[in-house]
Amino acid sequence: MDEALVVRAQGGDAQAFAALAASTIDRLYAIAYRILRETELARDATQDALLEAWRDLPSLRDPARWEAWTYRLVVHACYNQRRSDRRLSAAIQFFRVDRSSVPDTALSVADRDELERGFRRLPAEQRAVIVLHHYQGLPLTEVADVLGIPAGTARSRLHYATRRLRAALTADATLPATGEERTV
Repeated sequence: MDEALVVRAQGGDAQAFAALAASTIDRLYAIAYRILRETELARDATQDALLEAWRDLPSLRDPARWEAWTYRLVVHACYNQRRSDRRLSAAIQFFRVDRSSVPDTALSVADRDELERGFRRLPAEQRAVIVLHHYQGLPLTEVADVLGIPAGTARSRLHYATRRLRAALTADATLPATGEERTV
């Protein structure tokens, strides 16, 4: 990342900011999508984060922190999207998969689907820690810095998210074979 580009953008250079946004937008969208799990919400959160970055760029004290700063902006935009998302919950019927009769490719799809359902049950704050730590590969101390929380809180959120995800996967595995209606 070119710090001189950040400094130029801080001075109001729209071309420099456009170059920064272009180099960052894919990573920001990937984080937003992994937290929100919906394409349109992730696009909106990414756009909100970039708008806020343009508006608040002069307040960025250390140009070397551009990437971590934008991660924080997109995570907070995701939180705001979740808070404003007042959709009705849908009644979905889940069926237990008989793994002995499913081809191998379907097993991986079924596993991903189970993981997706469990991940959707996590609060956005826990999703953010998982995404930044496991998908972006940030150490927990940097995750804490990006989110503006203490390192112990980041560790705690990761611990409880993992525990909650395991419980959700275990609960799904014990569904009756006839199916059970659940509200998501």
